[in-house]
Amino acid sequence: MSDFVALNPSSIHREIRNTLFGDVPLAELVRAHPKVPLSEPWASFQRARDCKDTGDAQGAKEAVRQILEMPDLETRVCLQAWNTLRELGDKPPGEKGKQVLGVVVEIGMPKGLDLVAAYRDHRARYFNYSGAGVLWERRDDSLDALIDELLQAGTAVAQVIGPWMQARPPEPKNGNARINLLTPSGIHLGNGPVEALNQDPMGGPILSAAFGLMKRLVELTKREPE
Repeated sequence: MSDFVALNPSSIHREIRNTLFGDVPLAELVRAHPKVPLSEPWASFQRARDCKDTGDAQGAKEAVRQILEMPDLETRVCLQAWNTLRELGDKPPGEKGKQVLGVVVEIGMPKGLDLVAAYRDHRARYFNYSGAGVLWERRDDSLDALIDELLQAGTAVAQVIGPWMQARPPEPKNGNARINLLTPSGIHLGNGPVEALNQDPMGGPILSAAFGLMKRLVELTKREPE
């Protein structure tokens, strides 16, 4: 369903923002979940961490690959599994590395950050710089077309640029935007002033699609009963 949430604005730049990319280091990911009882896929992530700690790199990779075979896997968890495989020295095969599983668009505002995120499983997120947010868990297919439009715009760009090979940058400053294309091979990103990206033949369609999704998310929230 769609839920409207109010948050401390500073939390967007910390906990909330960091949950959108599926790129948490394995050790940190395991620490973030209760030790017992662990359900899947977190139990498999823990097995991977334990194998890694004992020098069993192959066992660690196999534990993570099992996650990718789980049915109805949330896209962010899928991205996290691929991130962990890269951390373990593995790479996605062939064209799979270029599949855009999610798009996160960040807009620097005078008092904070606006975020729009969409994923292949048709979940979506919008967080306003004020601290308000909308969580879309695909209660129906009404946003599927808008999300697909954003993912398709991102896919066109991911085919012609390489993944970002450094640590994920901090949020963009006021007046700047960042487009994050989330793939099994890592984040493909583009930065720049909002106006310049809007005019860019690759960045413009992504920003336009992200704005359309954001507008629809806000409209749905306003129409929901108190």
